[in-house]
Amino acid sequence: MISFLISLVALVIGYIVYGHIIEKVFAPDDRVTPAISKADGIDYIALPTWKVFMIQFLNIAGTGPIFGAIMGAKFGPSAYLWIVFGCIFAGAVHDYMVGMLSMRNDGASCPEIVGKYLGDGARKLMLVFSVILLLMVGTVFVFSPATILHTYGGSTLMWVIIIFIYYILATMLPIDKIIGRFYPIFAFSLLFMAAGLMVVLFIKWPALPEVWTHLENMGKVADSSFTDEIFPCLFITIACGALSGFHATQSPLMARCLKSEKMGRPVFYGSMITEGIVALVWATVSMYFFYGEPTPGYEVINAVGNNGIHTQAPDLVKIMCSDWLGIVGGVLAVLGVVAAPITSGDTAFRSARLIIAEAFNINQRPIAKRLLVCLPLFAASLALLVWQIEDQNGFNTIWQYFGWSNQTLAVIMLWAITAYLVRQKKAFVITLIPALFMTSVCATFLFISKQAFHLAEPIAYSLGGICTVIALVWFIVWYKKNK
Repeated sequence: MISFLISLVALVIGYIVYGHIIEKVFAPDDRVTPAISKADGIDYIALPTWKVFMIQFLNIAGTGPIFGAIMGAKFGPSAYLWIVFGCIFAGAVHDYMVGMLSMRNDGASCPEIVGKYLGDGARKLMLVFSVILLLMVGTVFVFSPATILHTYGGSTLMWVIIIFIYYILATMLPIDKIIGRFYPIFAFSLLFMAAGLMVVLFIKWPALPEVWTHLENMGKVADSSFTDEIFPCLFITIACGALSGFHATQSPLMARCLKSEKMGRPVFYGSMITEGIVALVWATVSMYFFYGEPTPGYEVINAVGNNGIHTQAPDLVKIMCSDWLGIVGGVLAVLGVVAAPITSGDTAFRSARLIIAEAFNINQRPIAKRLLVCLPLFAASLALLVWQIEDQNGFNTIWQYFGWSNQTLAVIMLWAITAYLVRQKKAFVITLIPALFMTSVCATFLFISKQAFHLAEPIAYSLGGICTVIALVWFIVWYKKNK
């Protein structure tokens, strides 16, 4: 628990100190924002700052800092280090810079930002990459809540249809009609659930593994079949609580709704730090259930017919909340594993609509043209959903592909931000170091993962290192050319 407490304080200090440094590097001013200059009553609408923060937090969070932290907690206390350092020095910087660059470029989406600073080839790659990623997000977050709602009545297919109808409405209607009204409520529920669990943690004060005593891969210690390596797998597994490329597709949504650039730090940097705190809580609660002493919490899990460390993340959420928070916890768990993923799915499709419309210059004011963009998206998602339902391991498989794609998208955005900072003669090292580190992570994961090349560890690590060196050499050459 001492590691948890130190990590919690570090995140708060990180927002105050490093968040201020990042804000000074970007230097927001009093210029007119896209919410005012391009107001259209649909996607560009000036909203109160508190509401923008709550929507941004829920957009980037959803179940990411819950599911990812639960699965990442299997590695042990090393999860704390990645959540804290990743969130402060990479994830929050990434989210802030993307949001601010979007505001500076008339609310541009991530492919357009990448195209401006890395070239048209990178823009096209980012366009395809981001749309595929958003499709996976929308699809993953249809089936899992539908199966849970099925336990309360109705068929899974019925709930899939209902969720899809909601997606269509939320994707096409003006942002203040559904998202602006209901997201703050769901965001508050997610925060309240995390706060409740934190209070119980302090009351119980369980004996948990600490960073200075258990930095090894505890998943291997607890289960000989646990084959994932801390590097690179931990940095792929915990994404939304530390660094997530998905956030680059979401920040422009709120960049189109902020009335002042000076609100960027609390909205973009602050919401990421808040998400890191949520991930920290869930990682700690999960470690109690996996490794707590004297009685590991997974005995409670086994008592209800699950399989300890192998229990699926959605099941763990329901068990933990119900066991610790009673009836209220059960209700919050339903919100966590049902409402949160649905709200991630609808903004994923909304982002995909705007990215495609921007790429092909399709005016989104007429509802017919919005529908024109949405129909192919939903058709592709339905096809992916059919495969997911037929394959019993479909959720885990898509999540693993999503994890790598998600972090690779973050890598591309970090390089684009670095290029922007170089051209503006600003402190580009703040994103260069995270960009190089995550390039190594994503490249190594591609070579070592069972879902990709599955090479022997020495070969995979060597190839990952070579890719990182190539990226660094490319940057040095580019930097000298553009200096």
